Amino acid sequence: MHLDAWHIWTIIALALIIGEVFTAGFVLACFAVGSLVAAIAGFYHLDVTLQLLAFSAASLAAFFGVRPFALAHLAGPEAHKTNVDALVGREALVSERLDPATSQGRVKVDGEDWWGVTRSGRAIEPGEKVVVVEVEGARLIVEPESTGREG
Repeated sequence: MHLDAWHIWTIIALALIIGEVFTAGFVLACFAVGSLVAAIAGFYHLDVTLQLLAFSAASLAAFFGVRPFALAHLAGPEAHKTNVDALVGREALVSERLDPATSQGRVKVDGEDWWGVTRSGRAIEPGEKVVVVEVEGARLIVEPESTGREG
């Protein structure tokens, strides 16, 4: 069995598309676009140098032209939040009294214990639900659930 260049480029494109399913960021998809363009060049028996040039140009065009659009419209803004940034807007449970006068207290988010601070002007007792509105270092700034979701 003899594989032409366009067969190889097509196989590479399919492998990259399958790989994109298991990764995030639309990077492999950009290379898949480049591989498909190179496959077209290979189908018309263009020189390998031209195939590589087509692959490079199409991959770059997809990376800088299509990828930003795909990230903005397909992934959504919440997909970019990572680490502590992902805590903002999350519900937490007060585990140790939050006292605004002393800036002391603790909250739990998904079972993880954090220092908690409230700026609501009133103490929040253990067992009450709060919403994380900001992260300052290792402290979560929280507000009572009813006011935290309005602002």
